[in-house]
Parts: sequence; structure tokens; C-alpha cells
Amino acid sequence: MEQSAQRRVPIESQRVDAPLTSSAVLLTLTLTDPAAGSEAVRIVRGVLADLEDITKNVAFRDLDAALACTVGIGSGVWDAVTGAARPAELHPFREVVGAVHTAPSTPGDLFVHIRANRRDLCFELERQLLDRLHGAVLVTDETVGFRYFDARDLLGFVDGTANPVGDALPAATLVDASDPAADPAAHGGSYLVAQKYVHSLAAWNRMSVEQQEAVIGRTKLDNIELADASASEQKSHKTLSTITDDDGVEHDILRDNMPFGSPGHGEFGTYFIGYTARLWVIERMLERMFLGDPPGKHDRLLDASTALTGGVFFVPPAGLLAGLGD
Repeated sequence: MEQSAQRRVPIESQRVDAPLTSSAVLLTLTLTDPAAGSEAVRIVRGVLADLEDITKNVAFRDLDAALACTVGIGSGVWDAVTGAARPAELHPFREVVGAVHTAPSTPGDLFVHIRANRRDLCFELERQLLDRLHGAVLVTDETVGFRYFDARDLLGFVDGTANPVGDALPAATLVDASDPAADPAAHGGSYLVAQKYVHSLAAWNRMSVEQQEAVIGRTKLDNIELADASASEQKSHKTLSTITDDDGVEHDILRDNMPFGSPGHGEFGTYFIGYTARLWVIERMLERMFLGDPPGKHDRLLDASTALTGGVFFVPPAGLLAGLGD
């Protein structure tokens, strides 16, 4: 019944839990003039107010393609663009400098996450959005992602196994109005962290499969979880990216990572896209990866993967965007 209903209408805009798809476009944009009341801000507000209609116009051409679009807004332009109360955890990406590797903070006012099971629909929606935004934004990064085999990254491992399911999904990704500790300004929205990583396949492939599995924390062929290392030993990527709070409660995030690359240009990468109801969860994950736990024992995945970008955004509910046209 749900699948049938989905085929009757497009997926709503700002749905962070849209289905995994075979293609994606990941756009990082900066405003040409971020001052409140500027022409650039006026144009951006108008496009965001019309986002649902623009997306529907393209999505209706093939409902089975599951075209979806979410837009995140950065802290530097949140006030000027939305005029709404600022979500409590929204701030610029905090650079993480480890002894060996760094997670950089890079410019970005808007992040546009387009995905579908048809590359041409992603292309067309991107074209229409950028046509409407012409003169108001600069494209600081444009990455085209694709689903690789059975949801594997270009390192050969299944990616996203730990994503929450069922009732745990909205609890992990959406700021909940029923939570007395939740930020009222962010109810129904989601924090988004985006990072672009490139891989050295030569360095990765110099490792044996057993060494690669120890780095990831899962078997390569059948994706079976390996036992955690002891507190003082080198931890796997799986363990370092698993976050528990002071009460021992584990906190999930939703990963919608996409491989990207060009063999002809020697480019191979993974675009990390993390949606969360609690920004601190991803920030702690990055600290554990880049600084190490214990300190000095950084995530060995970083020895073959370099972070090029880093941005924090907030994905407001569709109703907030629609109201920007009032």
C-alpha cells in the first residue's frame, strides 16, 4: 500500500529519510551577498519557498525514480535567509586537527542533496534550481554520486549497515517536539554534516583483505561485524564511529553516503552525508576518528582517505521553507 501511494505522488521535499537511490547530486553553494535584505537573499528565499513545486515538476515525470531533494542552510546565512529562531546546535563546521590527519572546515551557505534512481532527473532538477538561483549563489562544490554494486563504497565494503530502521529512524534524525530537552526552534528538522573524502586506492590495496577488515571492523565479502578491540588497542572505523553518551546510551545517525569518482582522472571517493537530531553525535564521532581513542590511535581508514571539505547545515521542515514566500 505504501509503495503504491508513493507512486501516485512525488516524495515530499525535505524528507531526510528518502529511499536510497542509484544516483545523487551534492551541491555546496555560497551566497554572492549574504547580507539580510540583499537581492541574493531575496532570490534564495523565493527558490526555497518554491522548492516543493520545483521538485514535483521534475519528479512527476517518473514517480518510480524516487526523486527527492533536501536543502540544508548554514549558520552564516540562517538568520538572513529564514528569519527564524536559530537551532541551538547550528554553527560552522569545527575543524578537527589530529596528529596525522585533519577534518577541514570549508565554505558553504547552502547544501543541496538531490537523489533519484535516474541520473537525468537529478540533472534536470539541479539545472532548474541553479537557473532560478542564477546570480544569487556560487557553486563551491558539485559532486555526482552513484550507488556502487550492493551499496558498497569504492574501497569494497558495504556502507550504511548501521543506519537506524523503523521508529529508530525519525528518533535519530529529526529534532522531536515531544522531547522536553529538544530545541523548539528545530522541531521537525535535522542537522546535516557533509564531508567529501578522496581515497588512495593504491595505499588501500597494498593492505591484505584481513588488514582492511581490521580497519573497517567488518568482513569484506559478507559484511559480518567483527569483535571490538579492547579499550587500549587500535579501534576499527566501526567502533570509533559508534557513539554512546555518558549514560551508556548509543546514538545513531542516518548515513546517505555516495561513492563518486573518475577512473580517467584517478579520482575515487566517498561523500559522507550524515543526518542527525543531535549534532554533537557526529562531532564526537569525528573527534574519535581524527584524534583517536585513546588519543593518538586515529582511525586507520584515514591513512587511505583524505577529507577535502567539511560543512554543517540545518535542514528545516518543508513548512518553514514554504513560508519564506509569504
